Amino acid sequence: MRFDRSEAALVLIDLQRGFVDAEGFVAIQGRDVSASRQAADRCVALARAARAAGMRVIWTRHVLRADYADAGLLVTEIRPRLGQLGALKRGTADVELYSGAEVHPSDIIVDKPRYSAFFGTDLDVIFAANGIRSLVLGGVTTSMCVETTARDAAQRDMRTFVVREAVADFDQARHDAALSAIAFGFGRVVGLDAMAEAMAEGTAEFPIAA
Repeated sequence: MRFDRSEAALVLIDLQRGFVDAEGFVAIQGRDVSASRQAADRCVALARAARAAGMRVIWTRHVLRADYADAGLLVTEIRPRLGQLGALKRGTADVELYSGAEVHPSDIIVDKPRYSAFFGTDLDVIFAANGIRSLVLGGVTTSMCVETTARDAAQRDMRTFVVREAVADFDQARHDAALSAIAFGFGRVVGLDAMAEAMAEGTAEFPIAA
């Protein structure tokens, strides 16, 4: 799959306090967020490389209305613990980008009500307006919002590159399964150094994994 920085954007998925910080709703349920924090810091480094290469950097946040009027089955039946904890409500600390995030004035922040960065957002319009046909993805969690976004991007015929060291999950088995699914049917899973080099060089070819 061909990478061309002139048509590419870096999309960083849900690097929020709720998913990354020790005080966030994921951690207070007893889940280990250390891998997510490490991935978040690598995403910040990747964002620096993308900006230096002239690429757009887009941050997403999973944000729901304070009254959960837009939350639906997500907080009532699929992940009811979210509703019980009051997680991801607009105006709370959980939805804010984590403290290590470096948001440049030229960056774009997109709030989304579901796992996919495309659902219920203006991301398609942003991509069309900026001539973006390829995505480089980092963020959390691999098996939910990253994978869902990668799947949706592939259905739009967007070349999709997921940076292996820049994504993470609180469950290793789901993380591994998600990367396997993405590599098989939706895009390319690439190394951080290889993607940083491709950004700097301008183009690269990433073959199908063996």
